[in-house]
Amino acid sequence: MTNFRRRNLMPKFALFALLLIVAPWAAFAAPGASMLQGVHGDKTLLPKSCRACHRGMSMSISGEEQACLVCHGDSQGRQEMSRRGYLKSEGAGALRDIGAELRKPYNHPVLATSGVHQANEALPEELVNAARHAECVDCHEPHQLDRDTPFRGLSGKRVGNFTVELTEEYELCYKCHAESANLPSDSSNKHAEFSVTNTSFHPIEGEGRNAYVISLKTPYATRQEKPGDISVISCRDCHGNDDSAGPKGPHGSNYRGLLVNNYEMEDERPESEFAYALCYKCHSRTSILGNESFPYHALHIKGNVATGKLGTTCFSCHDAHGSNRYQFLISFNKDFVQPNADNKLEFNAQGVASRHGSCLLNCHGVEHNPKSY
Repeated sequence: MTNFRRRNLMPKFALFALLLIVAPWAAFAAPGASMLQGVHGDKTLLPKSCRACHRGMSMSISGEEQACLVCHGDSQGRQEMSRRGYLKSEGAGALRDIGAELRKPYNHPVLATSGVHQANEALPEELVNAARHAECVDCHEPHQLDRDTPFRGLSGKRVGNFTVELTEEYELCYKCHAESANLPSDSSNKHAEFSVTNTSFHPIEGEGRNAYVISLKTPYATRQEKPGDISVISCRDCHGNDDSAGPKGPHGSNYRGLLVNNYEMEDERPESEFAYALCYKCHSRTSILGNESFPYHALHIKGNVATGKLGTTCFSCHDAHGSNRYQFLISFNKDFVQPNADNKLEFNAQGVASRHGSCLLNCHGVEHNPKSY
């Protein structure tokens, strides 16, 4: 390359480098494209665009949570935004109070953590002592999200040595609830539990392996065979707002585990529609208590009136996420189910749809050595 060509290229290179430093997004944006896409790029909703959220240093000082909750909190904040021309009043009417959800007893701790999230962080976390956190921007990319794809634009899924954009909701949940080195001691790896290589699992990553689930309500099906069948569910089918009329998403719930419905996990509780409402959302209570899937299903859940024994919870025998050992999500809760006198704690099914099998264990002081059905 001649000196003449170098002299003429250097100013262009310097300008390009400056663009990368000052506004890297602009250097790669397609002509006419805006960094602000999705619902927050809708000027019929936010007429002043970026200024609706970015006003002075407010976000830097108080954190992004407070900026988000101006519109996504109580109606007073939205009314003020509308009065100042940042938010169309007709659009404000469709927004819900996420702040109230975050203050429910069981929640993602958005209001308790601020300034922990790093823009370039890649999860699952690799450091054992890294601070667990959940801020708005951990689950939402505000420049790109849409109403129907609230995680749109988020990256963080590791593929080999690369970090790529998320495409499925469960991938977002796995960022913190799977292989993270800083998982709390009472938490488990949800990726491992939902793995489609397990013996049984709730169909989050794909359709289930067990085709014989007789208690499923319409439109749930083990296989999608006709339009309208639901054979794959999502994390939010079980975890989310307990008020079905409230804002969607796992922001907060009055039920333990941030569940959409009540789910009793203690032993010897009376059976009722409410006690296991989470399970009965998809599985017919009539079928289960009618012993359609297992001859002694009702006895286990309702107990024995003649002896005064109350039943046990679904949680005693089933792991709602998955089981890497047994069919039908069988995974015994060892707080209630103990090995029998021969130190065996096993479930042996006979086939998939035979409705026959045996257990070797001790529960409620009753030896199963084995008890067959």
